[in-house]
Amino acid sequence: MRNKTETFMEILQSFFDIYMPYSAGLSDNTIHSYKYAFRLLLEYMFVKRGIPADKVTFKLLDYNTVNSFLIWLEEERGCTASTRNQRLAALSSFAAYAQNQDLEAASVFMHNLKKIPVKKQKSGPRTVFSLNEVTVLLQIPGERKYTGRRDKVLLNFMYASGARAQEICDLRVRDMQKQKDQVRITLIGKGNKSRRIIIAKQCGEILCQYLSYRKIENRPNSHVFSSQTHEQMTISCIEGIFKKYVQAAKQQNPDMFLEAHYSPHTMRHTTATHMLEAGIPIIAIKNFLGHTSVATTQRYAELSQGTVNKHIKEWNEKWFPKQNVVTQKSDNENIMPDFLN
Repeated sequence: MRNKTETFMEILQSFFDIYMPYSAGLSDNTIHSYKYAFRLLLEYMFVKRGIPADKVTFKLLDYNTVNSFLIWLEEERGCTASTRNQRLAALSSFAAYAQNQDLEAASVFMHNLKKIPVKKQKSGPRTVFSLNEVTVLLQIPGERKYTGRRDKVLLNFMYASGARAQEICDLRVRDMQKQKDQVRITLIGKGNKSRRIIIAKQCGEILCQYLSYRKIENRPNSHVFSSQTHEQMTISCIEGIFKKYVQAAKQQNPDMFLEAHYSPHTMRHTTATHMLEAGIPIIAIKNFLGHTSVATTQRYAELSQGTVNKHIKEWNEKWFPKQNVVTQKSDNENIMPDFLN
């Protein structure tokens, strides 16, 4: 039986440091996703309730608070119903763990979570960028500062690879192999499954230039993308960068980017749709994106309204103009408990 005086944060730390990786044996990606859910919860508690992370308790997380948090995710963070359900699942998993420690407060927390239903997902079409919108978006980051250079490379890589945000965060220098005029990338996807892809030549070039600029091309364990305060970029950092440039693109092009919400995953949907329109076989797209089932990839066939007689070579050459290198760094980011990083 656990010490009943343990704080919410102490139990949360043991959940992530001991239970998830060792007792439950969950993948790194699942753990990252759950950690991010709690980073968002702590952000909500501070921003909307004025309660810092070290003051959060089970008692404070009553039904109304958690339900308001989930509404906040959708209305202010732009999360889909699917993402909202994933965050709820993370909270419920922790609640079950805490309840098993024979903590009365955790039992009440679990009871409150059970009253919140999983939200049905709307089956409307997925949001994708047009080819013109992608071109505009990739040109937005400035190249005079280090962050602008990094962001331009990041946006290009998102489109060239169709990678999930967590896969981009986990990417290390050792995962890149330059072979003649190609760059091969090894991505670690859901369930720790790895896949190898070849990215567009122009994107490969600016990615290699970026590694050289950061002087990490000979440091295999270094993460390719870092934030201003952490060696490894986080999903929240990618979301912030993406949102910043989409908003800038909207302001500069009021007749474009007309959807209400775009997320980093929009770029993955866009890559899949454009590959389909370029005539790439659906099974090849499935392997490129790391889908478990071709049925998942098949959904993009319903999205695609462009011509299906374009070639992947045209896609690569047309949408990845050569970029030049740039200069300096700046700083500052959010502070959270170390075990949630």
